[in-house]
This record gives sequence, C-alpha cells and structure tokens, in this order.
Amino acid sequence: MATTNYIRWFRDLSLADLASVGGKNASLGEMVRQLAPLGVRIPDGFAVTAQAYRDALDAAGAWDELHALLDTLDKRDTDALARAGARAREIVYAAAMPKAVEQQVREAWRALKAQVGPDLSVAVRSSATAEDLPTASFAGQHDTYLNIRGEEMLLDAVRRCQASLFTDRAISYRTDQGFDHFKVYLSVAVMQMVRSDLASSGVIFTIDTESGHPDFVFVTAAWGLGENVVQGAVDPDEFYVHKPTYRQGHRAVVRRTLGDKQVRMVYAGGRTREPVVNQPTPKAERARFCLSDDDVLELAGAAIAIEDHYGRPMDIEWAKDGPDGKLYIVQARPETAASQKNANLLEDYVLDGQGRVRAKGRAVGAKIATGAVRRITSAHRLNTFRPGEVLVADTTTPDWEPVMKTAAAIVTNRGGRTCHAAIVARELGIPAVVGAEHATEALADGEAVTVSCAEGAVGRVYEGTVPFHKETSDLSDLVKPATEIMVNLGNPELAFQVSLMPCDGVGLARMEFIVNEYIKVHPMAVLHPERIRDDAVRAQVEALWAQYADGAAYFVERLAEGVGTIAAAFWPRPVIVRLSDFKSNEYAALLGGRDFEPHEENPMIGFRGASRYIHPAYEEGFALECIALHRVREVMGLTNLKVMVPFCRRLDEARRVLAVMAKNGLKRGQPGEVGGLEVYVMCEIPNNVLLIDEFSELFDGFSIGSNDLTQLTLGVDRDSAIVAESFDERDPGMLKMLRLAVEGAKRNGRHSGICGQAPSDHLEIAQYLVELGIDSISLTPDRVLKTMQAVQRIEQAQGRAPR
Repeated sequence: MATTNYIRWFRDLSLADLASVGGKNASLGEMVRQLAPLGVRIPDGFAVTAQAYRDALDAAGAWDELHALLDTLDKRDTDALARAGARAREIVYAAAMPKAVEQQVREAWRALKAQVGPDLSVAVRSSATAEDLPTASFAGQHDTYLNIRGEEMLLDAVRRCQASLFTDRAISYRTDQGFDHFKVYLSVAVMQMVRSDLASSGVIFTIDTESGHPDFVFVTAAWGLGENVVQGAVDPDEFYVHKPTYRQGHRAVVRRTLGDKQVRMVYAGGRTREPVVNQPTPKAERARFCLSDDDVLELAGAAIAIEDHYGRPMDIEWAKDGPDGKLYIVQARPETAASQKNANLLEDYVLDGQGRVRAKGRAVGAKIATGAVRRITSAHRLNTFRPGEVLVADTTTPDWEPVMKTAAAIVTNRGGRTCHAAIVARELGIPAVVGAEHATEALADGEAVTVSCAEGAVGRVYEGTVPFHKETSDLSDLVKPATEIMVNLGNPELAFQVSLMPCDGVGLARMEFIVNEYIKVHPMAVLHPERIRDDAVRAQVEALWAQYADGAAYFVERLAEGVGTIAAAFWPRPVIVRLSDFKSNEYAALLGGRDFEPHEENPMIGFRGASRYIHPAYEEGFALECIALHRVREVMGLTNLKVMVPFCRRLDEARRVLAVMAKNGLKRGQPGEVGGLEVYVMCEIPNNVLLIDEFSELFDGFSIGSNDLTQLTLGVDRDSAIVAESFDERDPGMLKMLRLAVEGAKRNGRHSGICGQAPSDHLEIAQYLVELGIDSISLTPDRVLKTMQAVQRIEQAQGRAPR
C-alpha cells in the first residue's frame, strides 16, 4: 500500500491544489511557479495537507462530538459560542498526529534546515480549504505562529493551527458566509521566517481600500514583524503608487503619510515562553518612514505583477529581511470588500449639522453612524456590548468579530487602514475611525456620538447625535451632456471618492488648500528662516522639515504629493491646478508669513496672483510652486495636469509669468504637441474680457472666475455684508461679461470654462452658459449630478446630441 504524501513543497503547488492545501498554500505555490521568474520574491517552504488534519480526526474518532457541539449552535449566544469553540479546539489539538504525518513533517523540516542553515526559524500559518476566495477571505480567522525553531515546536504549532479551525471567530464567520463547518478543512503553511524583526513589514492592497479606486497600489508599513500591522497594534506608514503611470515607466510615490508606529514586534530573547514580543519603538524610528521610495516602488511592482496574474484586486502581505535587505511577499489573496462595490451606485453621506470633535483618526469607508459609546478594554467585557452601540477600544482582535458585527461603528486608539478593525468594518459596511489616539480616554460609556468617515481621509467622532442624510444615485442610465461637467476640488483627501463621480475632470484644483493644510508654512519662510524674527516661530518652521534635506525639499515634496494625488485620482481626465491665489493677509497668516508680507488696506485687489509671481519679494517662493508642478508632470508622469494663472491684470504680466514658469520647468507646450503643458488663465478681471483676443495669443484656455469678475464688474466688495445684496452674478452687466468671454474664447479657438460659484448657486447661470456654448462648467461636487442632468435637458431642447 502506497504511503500518503502529507507534505507538498510550495514549488510543486498551484491554484489547482486549493482543495488539498487550502487557499494560502495554493496561492504561495502559484506565485513561486508563475511570479518568481518575474522577480517576485517568496520565501521557501512547504504545506502540511488537509488530509493530515482529516486523518488525525478520523483516527481520534472526533467527528461525532464536533457535530454535537456545532450542529445546533446559535452563534448569537456568545457564551455558548465560546464554550463550543474552546471544546472543539481541545478535541482537535488532542487528536494525535499520525506517525506518517509526523515523520514527513520532520523530514521536511530537516530538508529546509539543510537548505537555509542551522539558524532556521519558520512561520506556521493556517490555510483553510475555503480560504482566500474572491468573496470570502477568511482573513484573521485562524491562527499563526511565528519564529518557530526546532522539530518539536514545529509539530506543536501544526497541531495548534489545525485546532484554530474552530476559533470562535472562525465558527461565526463560516456561519455568516454559509459554509458547512465539516466541509472546510485545515492545511498548514510552514514558511521560512523573513527577519523583518530587524527591518519592516506590512500589507499591500492593489486598490484604494476606502473608495475602491482601482488605479492605486496602497502600501502600509511598520517596523518589525507584520502581525502588528494586521492586528492594528500600530499606526503604520502609508504610501500610494499610481498604477497607470507606473506601467508607463514612471517611478514615483504619489502620496505618503507618516505613521506613529508605536511598537515593533521582534524575536524574544532569553528563556521567555513567547517566541516574539512587542517593544516600544525608539522615538527616532517613529519619526521616520520605515521604507525608502525604492522599497515602496519595488513592492508596487510586485503587487502589480500579482494583480495582473490573478486578474483581480489583491490583498498582499510583505516583509523585508534585515540581514539581506531584500523584500519578500509572504501571502496574497483576493481583496473582498472595496472591489465588490457596485460602480454604478453612488452613495454619499452628508453631515447636516456640526458638533464638537471628541476624537479623530483615519477614516475607514465613507459612511456616518450614530450610537452610544461602549468601551471594551478586554475580551472579558464583550458580553456588555449591545447591538447598535459604537465599539471603542484600544485595538480589536479576530476573537471580537461576533460582537463587532452588531456595532453601529468602530473606533480604535491604534491601527491603520489595513488593520483588523478596518478590514472587518469594510466587510460589514460600517464606518470605523482607526488610529484615534486616546479615544478610550476621551469618550465615556453611554454618551451619544456621531462617527463620520464622509469627510475624506480623516475620520471624526463628534459629540452628540449630529444629523446627516444619505444620497444614493444610480448612474447606470446617466446620459452625459456635450458640455463638460467638471468639479472644483482642493482637498486631496477627497480626491479618490470624488473622482469616481461621472465628471470630466477637475476644472479648479485649489493650491491654497494644500499649502494651508499640508504644508502650513509660508514658502519664503522655508527658504529664508533666518529672516523670521520670532525665535519660537523660527523653531516651529525648521521643525517641519526635520526629515527632509532642507525647507525647499519639504515644500516641494508636500505640494507635489497634494497636487499629484488629485491628478492621479482623475487620470487621464484633465486636472487644472490654479497657482497659489492667497491674498497678502492670508499669506501672512501662514507660519512664518508675517515677516514676508506687506500690510494692505484692500488685499483683494492688491499683491496677489500674477503680479506676485514676478515680484522680487516672492519670485523664489513661486519657483518652488513651479518645481513641484514640474515634478507632478515629469517625475510622476501625470501629464493630465494643466496649470492656470490667477488674477493676471495685464498682458505684460502674462508674458513675464510665462517666462518665469518656463525657466522653472513649466514651459507651455506647442499647439498640437502630445502631452505638452497647457496653460490657462483665470478670466476674472474685466481687462481679461476686454483684451480676450490678445490674451488668447498667450494662453490655451480661459476659466471664468465669477466671484471676482462680478466683484470688479459691479464694484462690490463681496466680503462686505452691508452691500452684499448688490453682489449678483445674474446682473445684466455680468451676463454680458460672460457672453463676451465665451464668445471671445470661441472666436480664438480657445477652451472656455467657468469655475466660479455662480453655476453651483444658480442653475439659470448654468443654463445661460450652456446656451452660449461654453465648453465646460466646474462645480462643487454636491452639484455635479443635478447640474449634469439639467444641462442634458437644456442641450436636448437645443437639439444638441449628448456624448
């Protein structure tokens, strides 16, 4: 009688072997065979087959008692679930490993040790036969054991993994997913440990986890072994790489966020019973990224290769080896949340009120929920949780999932967007705020809160019940009008979500928001901190670029990433970024700004826009803006970016600004040049309209700024309440200005658009512009769909065909 083969090496496996070695092992084998030749690095190892699990339970006669425990179990009774799970694990662990299995495991260990060396240590991971499926990941349901050394430790870890098929969370998850407990079997992966305890590790998604945007590789990273990232024990570093431009040969990180990385998991020393332990991360390491750009880009390349092979968005775990400095992929499975969204169904949650912010962190999802706080400080308190409450904890573990499924929302002190709490919240479709430091201290049991993840990447917990509403739009029957409908946007954190709307691009990307929120400092202050008279302010300014070569590098990288995020999100649709349009009083309010700005009685018509860019007091700061935008187009490859010059009073100013831009890498492209830079000008001063033929010789398009054009046409200070009623974009004089602008642009073969507030506030203005034949209308995101439908009706009445 032939001996059963209980061991299968990764190199001999493929996806076709899922039934015998489980999803994790089958995927590892597939990658070793198909992707290692492409440069994707996977640690060596072997699978202990599911047959070994079945044979052990057969020999022990364990099936009848397991059926008795689970066949009638009501998993909503958490106490009963805990008792049944504990007993089921005891039964499986107590089942003796068949001699043939033990012998083959020992032989495989020795073979791997001979290959690697005497210091071999392995990770022992569970691999269920209903795991890593496109619709059910089973992520975190079963157990993993790290830094296993020696044959005896290995044999024990294999048995513990087999027993983890019956963790409380796995029982609950199978019940919810409709899987039969006795048709799912447990294989075990034994993989050479990557010494990421001496380096870093983390998780990669080949899709944006919150919006479902398909064009990004999202990398998270923390020091030490990867369990901390997966479990949410740390707030990790985050990086985004844009797949379309990466495929074109551009190698750039589009966006990065520094995480706190509070602890790191390392190998335990001495005689401790635990093979790994968490240690506080040194302050210096918390303050710097744990991956270089080259590392991030290598991981992105591997992730893209994996996604291409599997043909779907993927959830990937990686580790960097300290001794050899190389990056390894240790797991890959289908992503099962963001990729399952209906692309034609657009849901928007909108706050209708305000509240005091009690805690904030990283938003998971884009929803809003309200409920009473329930702080869970340990698993022993889970039985106090009531359905519909907001679960607040330091972090969560897979054992908590039966309770998490009943929560209105989740808030954790620690964790990033790839941690356990975030993954579960996405699968459940509830909002979560992770990495909200001190939330368990700031929030009290029983108090009503509103958890909002609908405001971009930052999630907020508001005091009390803040009213909100949900807007649902079915885009399957949407007809796009001939007139382009674009959006006004300044916040990069909203870019992914807004870009999924059926708009034609960004008609106005406001640079001021990025400078104010992400850079926070006056551009001249980063270049000349010695001119800042206040010592405390100077120290604050210089602290901003502690991790950069100098202040200029800090300003350029932060600005490039902010603009680049918007351009990448909307790729290949056009994104028109307006050069900085702060007034002198607004620039003075930036950190360090008071030492570089004049006092003006009327900043609205003072030192702003084009005249500022060519003035000796600011030309060095303007050069930083140009260098940042050059980086977006040339290094990131985002040639859909167009540049717009605001408040350009005179033709001579225009010529001088264009010359300075060209000197700093932003040379206007030639007509018909593929990928050449297009430069627009804001049409917001009456002189822009009166001399539109002459301005057309210098610029590729015009974007009407209705706010300033109305102010200067009617002679009304728009910020003065006493004359506010005289500010009206519908005034006959303004309507004539709009007509002259659109007709002038068309006469000269130049693009005409409007990015001012008027069409968002007044539908009749939008109708008037459509009738004039304007090329594009740019609106606030909340007005896009309604205006698009209205414009389509207007065009239909005109006899114009939709796109």
